[in-house]
Amino acid sequence: MDDEAIIIRLTRDQAFVLSDWLYQAMFRSDDLEGIVRDRAVWSPIYAISGALDTTLSEIFLPDYGPRLEAAKQRLRTGLYGEGDESTSPTEGS
Repeated sequence: MDDEAIIIRLTRDQAFVLSDWLYQAMFRSDDLEGIVRDRAVWSPIYAISGALDTTLSEIFLPDYGPRLEAAKQRLRTGLYGEGDESTSPTEGS
């Protein structure tokens, strides 16, 4: 039962935004240790991050920033509707 695979489906925008957030939390700040205190949880986080990194070509394109912002906006619109322009305090970093 331990090695039974779980499949998670994300849209490309969801995967791209999650990949960026994971990168920020794991490599550009100390956030991961503050958010995830149990190091056992790091194993699946690294697995998800690695899977996203090997799947997403967007992370290697020169227009990464504008593509990321467009993906975030599409996701916000999908969740909150056209009129939502809000971002959280940590977004956009």
